[in-house]
Amino acid sequence: FKVPRGEKLALVGPTGSGKTTITALLLRLYEIQHGSVRVRGKDVRRYDRESLRRLFAVVPQDVYLFPGTVLSNIAAGEAPDRERAEQVLKRLGAYEIFASREQGLDTPVLEQGKNFSTGERQLIAFARAMYRDAPILILDEATASIDSDTESRLSRALQELMRGRTALIIAHRLSTVRAADRIRVLQRGRLVEQGSHDELIAQGGLYARLHELQFSREHASESVMPVAAEAVPAE
Repeated sequence: FKVPRGEKLALVGPTGSGKTTITALLLRLYEIQHGSVRVRGKDVRRYDRESLRRLFAVVPQDVYLFPGTVLSNIAAGEAPDRERAEQVLKRLGAYEIFASREQGLDTPVLEQGKNFSTGERQLIAFARAMYRDAPILILDEATASIDSDTESRLSRALQELMRGRTALIIAHRLSTVRAADRIRVLQRGRLVEQGSHDELIAQGGLYARLHELQFSREHASESVMPVAAEAVPAE
């Protein structure tokens, strides 16, 4: 399949269906055995790995923050530029969150970022991707480890991050893929369905079943009430 420049494509499917494998092939973490994988019309094997990976910014599920400062974590391997980092955070609507700390962007980041909330770590990851300013964005379960309320608050930042970029969105939580231009559904390494959210629901196939299952689980978790266990007399 092809992803036109600027398209927001979501990949969904059961665990093990091949979603993350596709991104690994794009980044040449795996070498392909058959066919070809092309980025901007050029076979990935014709790029050196460093040049290829400069075209991508990846936001993973588990955000890794290293000891340093908020600024150095946003720059992540590039020369730290305070003004650039501030502009990135303002675009994401996250500047006040970090500026309000006593040391602002110079706030120390402890090992694994344990002095920041999950949502704050995710915002730093979004800022890191925007600071990198690569044309292709990969969101690999980027909101899977946060709760629905936090996800809602991060939605503006996520939309701003994707603006003007080609985006590949991998998500188990189907609420995060509704706004994608196109959804492709994988099963056992094969593309089995594609379309918009509404089109796939109307088809009543795998995507519709996954959506129904997820909706049922979320509804059940919301409606669970604590119930006192009834004592059962011993025989």
